[in-house]
Amino acid sequence: MNGGSLPANIKRTSALRRVPPLEVLQFRSECGREGDVCAFELARDAFPITVESPTGRMMAIAPGETFLATPGYRESTRWVDGSVPAGGLVPGNDYWVLADSGVVGELNGYSPAEKAQLARVRYLGAVSGDRGETLNIRQFAVTPTAGADSSMPMYLLLGTSGDVGKTTAGLAILLALRTRGHAKVIALKATGTSSFGEIATYLDFGAAQAFDCVDFGLPTTYPSGRQGISDIFVSALEYCLSLSGEALVVECGGDLFGANVPDFLTCLKARDFDPKIVLAAADALGAMGAKRALEEIGLTISLITGPCTDTPTLRKRTAALCGIPAMNLVGSPDPL
Repeated sequence: MNGGSLPANIKRTSALRRVPPLEVLQFRSECGREGDVCAFELARDAFPITVESPTGRMMAIAPGETFLATPGYRESTRWVDGSVPAGGLVPGNDYWVLADSGVVGELNGYSPAEKAQLARVRYLGAVSGDRGETLNIRQFAVTPTAGADSSMPMYLLLGTSGDVGKTTAGLAILLALRTRGHAKVIALKATGTSSFGEIATYLDFGAAQAFDCVDFGLPTTYPSGRQGISDIFVSALEYCLSLSGEALVVECGGDLFGANVPDFLTCLKARDFDPKIVLAAADALGAMGAKRALEEIGLTISLITGPCTDTPTLRKRTAALCGIPAMNLVGSPDPL
């Protein structure tokens, strides 16, 4: 197949949420690069898969159905590792849905955990716009404006692994800020894999605005050590700090060493931001290691939370080992 037209109501995954609706969608047989709007087909003899729609709703892709997603990278410590091959995705070849937000690429490895989106799909081609140009999510990224307010209070959520309670801690901080009268709190998921469902949760809990890497032109912040990632992080920070907000809650997806979190922390230091750091840790030893790693770059943890605070014994052990207050933020009093 050399290309063709697609229905205007074709299903889109959430990594493409900023791409505006087009009356006519054309795709052509060309290699798909990171962030390109691309057409994929789930085989007719496959099982249905579940992906995230642009609204955050979990959406089924039926066998034989064509849908839109984007090539991208993922290096998850808990779920899936995958990448975009050199030269991009080749039309007619099969690739894997690496994340339910619609990130597709070569599969390098995965954990035993169940993954509702993980399946082979055939790459058909790249979608072009009204002027014939290949559409890419970078074209629809927000544009940083002058006037970043470096004095805006910043609360930074870090973790020792994925799924360790960073978002739970972020929501607790957001609620505490709103209780104290801060009506305009901005939320940023700065690193990791895009997920509209995650940033929508911050909106549900009262954030004035919420953003992730898709808003700044990337489906994920992987691979580790990628060139130019610092520019993306600076743009994201400056944009969020230029908004009319009273506080900024920043969550870093992944662990301290993945998803280019070290580059993000370097950006914070270079810009002289002084965030209040909340660490979510699985256990006391992990919390202690994170404390030492952050101290080496001149950052100090203000509060420790996560599974390492689930019981009084764990909480006391964590606080004693690290010399930092430890609090379980699930139903706990004001963490600020």
